[in-house]
Amino acid sequence: MVAHSKVAADNAVTADTRRRLDPSPPSHRAGREHPIPQPRPQHGLAPQHGAVALAATTQGQGDTHFRTFRSQADYFSITRASALLDACGFYWGPLSVNVAHEKLKGEPVGTFLVRDSRQKNCFFAISVKMASGPTSIRVNFQAGRFNLDGSRETFDCLFKLLEHYLNSPRKMLVTPLRQLRVRPLQELCRKSIVATFGRDNLGKIPLNPVLKDYLKSFPFQI
Repeated sequence: MVAHSKVAADNAVTADTRRRLDPSPPSHRAGREHPIPQPRPQHGLAPQHGAVALAATTQGQGDTHFRTFRSQADYFSITRASALLDACGFYWGPLSVNVAHEKLKGEPVGTFLVRDSRQKNCFFAISVKMASGPTSIRVNFQAGRFNLDGSRETFDCLFKLLEHYLNSPRKMLVTPLRQLRVRPLQELCRKSIVATFGRDNLGKIPLNPVLKDYLKSFPFQI
């Protein structure tokens, strides 16, 4: 959010943005957090980068603002989100809020990107060009669910959250700002196949295993 030429923090949401989202749910008392052992690498997951790599390598060391994972399931949820982000093309990693807003300033309303958040207890943030200018919204993660700061709607996958707001009649998110503006043909074909058959039916398509794995590696219409 830009006000008097100063950029607000990740979790500062404009009044207009908050009206687009549901009221925040009542806060819940957090349980005691325990670091978990580093799990073995899982097949199909990309190497960890940015916020996830930092949190994973500093579990229990006390030298990062990221909270420790509450469970191994939470760890794998974030690792999966990180792998999908690495494949999506509009994840900008540890981009500062100022630089993110500068990149969005000349873009159409609804253009957005995903980046690492610098806020405490938060992995990711969405920076988006609103009618009033660029703003950033924190993506909360709690009990295996993702939600935008200020919204009650939760999702078990970060990209299901993005799809929801892309398909919403309110059109808060419209077009991702990709680092490479021209997408490879194979990605466009994958998106078209996912849109035609639906991600739940990709395994039923009569294709060889290599192509099926490629379709399942990013089964979203973004």
